[in-house]
Amino acid sequence: MRNFYKMMKEKYKETKKSSIAIYLILRLLVIICAVFEAIHGNYANTFLCILSLVLFTIPTLIKEKFKIELPTALETIVYLFIFSAEILGEINNFYKVIPYWDTMLHTLNGFLCAGVGFALIDLLNQNSKNIKLSPVYVALVAFCFSMTVGVCWEFFEYGADVFIRTDMQKDRIITSVSSVALNEKGENVPIVVKDIVKSEMITKDGDRVIVENGYLDIGLNDTMKDLLVNLIGATVFCTLGYIYIKNRDKNKSNFVKNFIPKKIE
Repeated sequence: MRNFYKMMKEKYKETKKSSIAIYLILRLLVIICAVFEAIHGNYANTFLCILSLVLFTIPTLIKEKFKIELPTALETIVYLFIFSAEILGEINNFYKVIPYWDTMLHTLNGFLCAGVGFALIDLLNQNSKNIKLSPVYVALVAFCFSMTVGVCWEFFEYGADVFIRTDMQKDRIITSVSSVALNEKGENVPIVVKDIVKSEMITKDGDRVIVENGYLDIGLNDTMKDLLVNLIGATVFCTLGYIYIKNRDKNKSNFVKNFIPKKIE
């Protein structure tokens, strides 16, 4: 029994070392990227690098502030997610180069945030004598938490696009539009324009920008798609989390435990 306990303790230390190694490597890469972008005058990208470094501290802050231990699998995925979203996605243009990169990350974001929300409410549920929430309620709160984080992230993307002139809400070329703004009579009746093959934008200085093959959507479709896949990720985790709570005492090897933070004793 002692040998088994010793083996499990060593295994835990090894997994923690692996997450720390990944954290240090990714942090070093972000610092190098920040210096490179600053030297070349890309201050918007430099800001994203600084933001990434700040986000990397979240697991440590959670541990120290709330006395909550993140499982190694969850902590590693969080680090990789931040790096994939900001450094690879935004700065290295993976969102444009690799199909569905953005969709994959937003789905994962919904999954991870549901895990964090699930853990917070489940910890409260287990450590309070006066509160006893049903598994359905725990799953529902986790779902709402994940969707709220997703919405707040879309606010951040919108703010970055407006104030820093980024394009985090990726524009798309669409071939049809329905708008009451095109109604010359001012009535609340949308005018539908279909099969758009070209659109033109003219600035005050007379500069012309031609958009071939359609009309330039300014991020609405991307935002709604992101929220939809966030919903899918949150739904998947909350469903698994519900099953986990219902069978917690029966199934000790449930893989959902790898994504649920625990209170430090």
